[in-house]
Amino acid sequence: MKKISLLSLFILASGLLSAQGTGGTNAKFEYRSLIDLPTAGVLSKGYAGVSVDVMPFGVVITKIEVGVFEGFSFGISYGGTNIIGTGSIEWYKLPAINVRARIINETEALPALSIGFDSQGKGKYDKYLERFLIKSPGFFAAAAKNFEFLGYLSIHALVNYSLERQDGDKDLNLGVGVEKTIGDKVSLIGEYDFAVNDNTGSALGKGNGYFNLGLRWSVGDGLTLGIDLRDLLQNNRFVGHSADRGIFVEYLKALF
Repeated sequence: MKKISLLSLFILASGLLSAQGTGGTNAKFEYRSLIDLPTAGVLSKGYAGVSVDVMPFGVVITKIEVGVFEGFSFGISYGGTNIIGTGSIEWYKLPAINVRARIINETEALPALSIGFDSQGKGKYDKYLERFLIKSPGFFAAAAKNFEFLGYLSIHALVNYSLERQDGDKDLNLGVGVEKTIGDKVSLIGEYDFAVNDNTGSALGKGNGYFNLGLRWSVGDGLTLGIDLRDLLQNNRFVGHSADRGIFVEYLKALF
């Protein structure tokens, strides 16, 4: 009963706060990634953010971001396997960095365009192949365009080159994504990673690409909660189930 009461208070308090996270038509902040693919979004100058990805195999990844200048942000992330659950914790080899810059702001005629680098992969880390289960984006260029359609509809596109190449697949990669708002506080997001750089040699992919879906809920001022379903096409040859279930939490706040 005590747990139920605490949960009820949390839901009630969340409902009283204005929706100012990244989900819904009242969203205050841009997505810097949908689920795993980077977007053209950049954290605004003077803001800081903390996000946590919780994934299968006890994986937890924490990221800290800062909007350094207008149109330029920087972040550091780190995590490991078996952080939640049983067994010895296997920390990732090194922290990862995320840096991005806005090249073109969105106009009626042009999409927003950003370039950057992100060395954070997702899932288990294979020490032999020197890669994550889901490769890090590496160097990337991302574009995004927003449309008014029963709220807002956002279309995203990505080209990236990962530095995780010990598996023998060194190709450029492509990705596309979409966000559709559902009311003031909720958004449905989806992405398709073509995984062109993860389908030959000793790569882990089968060639189907990675199709992921997620839900984002702005529960309060700067606070967003999410759930993710990864690899709905069962592309990874070493994971024997239809989808990975994950949890996403993000909090953004002005520093000054």
